[in-house]
Amino acid sequence: MIVCCGEALIDFLPRQSAGGEAVYQPFNGGSIFNTAIALGRLGMATGFFGGLSTDFFGDSLRQGLKASNVDISLVKTWDRPSTLAFVKLEDGHARYSFFDDNSASRMLTRKDLPKLAAAVTALHCGSISLIPDPGGATIEALIEREAKKRVISLDPNIRASLIKDRRKFLARLNRLIPLADILKISDEDVVWMTGKKDLAGAARKWLRRGAKLVAITKGSDGVEAYTRRFALRLPAVPVKVADTVGAGDTFTAGLIVALSRAKLLDKAKLGAIAEHELSEALSFAARAAAITVSRPGADPPWARELA
Repeated sequence: MIVCCGEALIDFLPRQSAGGEAVYQPFNGGSIFNTAIALGRLGMATGFFGGLSTDFFGDSLRQGLKASNVDISLVKTWDRPSTLAFVKLEDGHARYSFFDDNSASRMLTRKDLPKLAAAVTALHCGSISLIPDPGGATIEALIEREAKKRVISLDPNIRASLIKDRRKFLARLNRLIPLADILKISDEDVVWMTGKKDLAGAARKWLRRGAKLVAITKGSDGVEAYTRRFALRLPAVPVKVADTVGAGDTFTAGLIVALSRAKLLDKAKLGAIAEHELSEALSFAARAAAITVSRPGADPPWARELA
C-alpha cells in the first residue's frame, strides 16, 4: 500500500457558459490528491493523509477519494476552509492563483502524524504541502521518520506564487531529496531550483546525494530518467491536448504502479533497476499521462483504459 501525504484542493478552471460568458468551474484537485486518485484508479492500494475541510468542498474531495478507491481513514478533518486554486490556461498550460490562508490542508501539526500500518510500503509527498508551516514541517517530519523503512516518492511540483521565502523552501527540498528513493520533477522545476537548464547535471547531483531514481518530465518533449548507472530518454505519447492539469501527477502514479507491478517498489531493487525495467515503467507512466492530458481537468485514467 502507498500513502499520499499532502494537499487536496479545489481547482477552478476557466470555462464558457451556454450564454458565452467567461466562468470558472470547480474540480477536485491538488497534486498529491491527483496522484492518490490516479493510483487508486490504476488499481494500487492507496491511502491519503492530509487535512480536509468540513465545508462542501471538503465533502467533494472526500467523495472523490472514495469513488477512486482511496482509503481516507488517515484524513484529518478540520473546521477550516478548503484551499482554492484558480487556473489560467495559456496554450494548454496551467498558471495558478491560490487562496490558502489558514486552510485545512496547510494546518497539520506533528501531533496529527499517523501511525502507519505495516502494509504501507511507500509514501508519496511533495507539492504545495511542503511550502507553508506548520503543514510543511509536518510532512517533512513524516518523511524523516519513515525514510529508512519505506520507499519515499517526492515531487516538488513547484508553485512559485506561493513561495514567499525561496531560500527557506530550497533548504527544505535539499533536506528531503537525499531521503527520496524516487524523485519525479519537471524540467521547469529543475530550472527554478538550480537556475540552470542542465537537467543531467542536476539529476546526477541528486543521485549522489541519495536519490535512487530521478525522472524529469518535459511535457511534449517526453521524459529523461537517471539512475547512478545509466540514463534514459523517452518521447511523449502523441495526443491532442485538452489541458495539462494533472499530467505530471498521473505520470508519477503510473510510474509507481508500474514499478509496483514489476515488484521493484523496494529500496534495494530501485537502486539496482535494469534499463529495460525502467523503460517499461516510464512507458506505462507516459501512456497514463497522455490519457489525462487528452481530457479537461485532472481526470486520470482507470486501469481498464490502459489494459
